Amino acid sequence: MLDFQPIRSRRQAPSLVDQVVDAFVRAIEAQALRPGMAVPSVREFARSHEISTFTVAGAYSRLVAQGWLVARPGAGYRVAARARPAAGPAMAPWQPPRLNAGWLLSDIYADHSIPIKSGCGWLPGEWLNEEGLHQALRHLGRVPALRIAGYGHPYGYAPLRESVAAGLAAHGLDVAPDQVVLTQGVTHGLDLVIRTLLRPGDTVAVEQPCYANLLPLLRLAGMRAVTVPRTPDGLDRDVLGRVAAEHRPRALFVNTVLQNPSGAVMSMANAFRVLQAAQQHDFWVIEDDISRELMPGIAPLLAALDGAQRVVYLGGYSKVISPSVRVGYVVAHRDLMRDIARTKMAVGLTSPEIMERVVHQVIREGRYRAHIVRTRERLAQAHGMAGQRMDELGMQVWARPQAGLFLWARLPGADAQGANGLAEQALKDGIWLAPGSYFDPGEADIPWIRFNVAYSQAPELWRFLAGAGGLARQAARS
Repeated sequence: MLDFQPIRSRRQAPSLVDQVVDAFVRAIEAQALRPGMAVPSVREFARSHEISTFTVAGAYSRLVAQGWLVARPGAGYRVAARARPAAGPAMAPWQPPRLNAGWLLSDIYADHSIPIKSGCGWLPGEWLNEEGLHQALRHLGRVPALRIAGYGHPYGYAPLRESVAAGLAAHGLDVAPDQVVLTQGVTHGLDLVIRTLLRPGDTVAVEQPCYANLLPLLRLAGMRAVTVPRTPDGLDRDVLGRVAAEHRPRALFVNTVLQNPSGAVMSMANAFRVLQAAQQHDFWVIEDDISRELMPGIAPLLAALDGAQRVVYLGGYSKVISPSVRVGYVVAHRDLMRDIARTKMAVGLTSPEIMERVVHQVIREGRYRAHIVRTRERLAQAHGMAGQRMDELGMQVWARPQAGLFLWARLPGADAQGANGLAEQALKDGIWLAPGSYFDPGEADIPWIRFNVAYSQAPELWRFLAGAGGLARQAARS
């Protein structure tokens, strides 16, 4: 009926509660335990396997919560009757989703049907620091309920803000914890900065190509966006000067390191020119630095060069800890941070202290730095492989950072066509590509594609691109 042999070494196996739960789930799925069958009592199961009754009770409670068992007063626990998969549409062949902005911004995060996700913006699940997360969650389970019963501080969990300040000091940015406001990810932080600093009708400058999620935020806020081309070493300085003089933008939004989508890294000389332009033309610089931890070498940090006076700095943990850990932060001078904290409270009250405690514990435990180093190494290997495949196909690659998640590339002969049609065709083969229109402020169908190197290892992807590249060359010749 139930095959269960506990492994008691914490280093070699999950917790005993997890082992009990897994054993029951396997037995029920294999129909060794059938709906309605009684299972051993807590005491009986604990005695026969020489484990604690608390362990068994915890496992049974989880199995009830997940719908595998039912608890009947006076009759113990029984296997629950589980619904059968519905016939008809639920069993229909897989159909590719429709490629549009709505799918990109919302449905994509719930769509697990696409096998090859080379267009996504996160690390593979198997690359994450799983043990560090589990340890942090176990630690949180021991925190007295009274400590997490309230809303928390408007600025966020103080020990994590102290860790953020200490981490930034290592990059040359000297700030105090009261210059840090925690947010629900960097995108939330961008929203708070926009609401605090800008007003509907204001003009702002953005990179071209640009971080995709920033664009709808600006549109919702009634901003007018003007573009400054991104080059492999930063922003086009001549265009930035003209845009600043002609349009008088209130703010410039920029990715300094491992830019999304191009993967490019700003040079130190370019960073100084950007700050000089901000000083000369009196605009804010909003520095989105979410990928800083994935950069193995030294790269400019605008807020450090500026002393966090004219630069508003944003960072977060979704790229290195987990995308589901929605914890980020905003850093600026104290007066502005008070205003941002008030905006945060006005539109959503405090950020979740429980998640902030989890992140703080992950940072504190000893595996975090080793996890970052290992992730950098794996990404460098993935860059080497993806870059080699692109060279074999004659693709044009915008920049080769050998770090971070992204490469920005286009197929040979694709100049006369955009990438939307290619992305639509790829979806039919179970491949998600991120076409350039996602990242263009005018949504122009440009021929560039963003590749997440960690998800671009599948041979099927490169076979598809080889075929598409051949067709593009034929079209260009004709």
